[in-house]
Amino acid sequence: GSAGNLSGNDLVLVTRQLSMLIKSGATVEESLGAIAGEAEKPKTRRVLMGVRSSVQEGYSFAEALGGAAKSFPPYYRSVVSAGLTSGRLGEVLDRLATHLEKSRKLRRKLLSALIYPAVLACVAMIVVVLLMVFVVPAVVEQFQTVGQDLPALTEAVIAVSNFMRGWGLLVLPLLAAAGWAGRRMFRSPAVKIAWDRFVLRLPMLGKVIRNANAAQFARTFATLLGSGATVPDALTAARGSLGNEVFKQAATKIKRDVEEGQPLNRAIRSTAVFPPMLVHMVSSGERGSDLPIMMGRAADYMEEELDSSATVALGLVEPLLIVMLAGIVALIVLAIMLPILQLNTIAIGT
Repeated sequence: GSAGNLSGNDLVLVTRQLSMLIKSGATVEESLGAIAGEAEKPKTRRVLMGVRSSVQEGYSFAEALGGAAKSFPPYYRSVVSAGLTSGRLGEVLDRLATHLEKSRKLRRKLLSALIYPAVLACVAMIVVVLLMVFVVPAVVEQFQTVGQDLPALTEAVIAVSNFMRGWGLLVLPLLAAAGWAGRRMFRSPAVKIAWDRFVLRLPMLGKVIRNANAAQFARTFATLLGSGATVPDALTAARGSLGNEVFKQAATKIKRDVEEGQPLNRAIRSTAVFPPMLVHMVSSGERGSDLPIMMGRAADYMEEELDSSATVALGLVEPLLIVMLAGIVALIVLAIMLPILQLNTIAIGT
């Protein structure tokens, strides 16, 4: 693991190359050596040579990958060991590369959609801070010379402005400390599961996260089952690919139920966290004994739905941010304008 780790793109590329070489009849050891020799990045070369030397020492390919656990996630190793067992390693690696590509594409799409709202939020924060720290105090000085009673809204804005000028720099380390404490808290399983449950209940976002986890589960399960793994092994790997604790617990329960002899579709339905569509696809896959194909289709369908629901959710974020920013700026402007209007009325009255 000390050799650094492969980026997602490098992992896809290495997996594709391995698949092609192994399909053409090269041994794992030869393939690793050949790809390492061609690799542009020294880091990639180091990781691959490390894996290759473990294989030379007599470890199986899956065990050797375990030595570079930072580069090859647990479910990657599960897929490889299923491929080794079924004797179809080349095909399996090909399928795995496709799976990795799809996951990366989806993640990239979501991240690129988040960039604009994130930049907007940062600009909004900066504008508000500049207004509060520089503009409000300059205007307030004018009112204080007149010595009039200020409206409540103006008083509130002045109080916030004074706080930001006096304590603003202290807030940053406090926020950093709160972030660190939050991360420590999330390491505790009870907090993590409570948070993951809460997130799934959120409007819009909950649906996106539910679909993302269900699609990842179905995709990994289909990849493994199609690679010749047993259902319990495929379930273990699919569990390892999940990020949400609620889904992880559901996957554990599904595996236990299946080992006790329940049909997979009933086991999935009884958890009540997976979309009903997945249950339908699984039960028809079990009836027609083409479960990996049906699971793959379910994953395709859920990824498309995830794509559209994420686009809708992110489409709503932008106008909401703009409305919030406009509201805050309007309040600040109003707080400055009210005393001026008051002064005018007094002037007219006298």
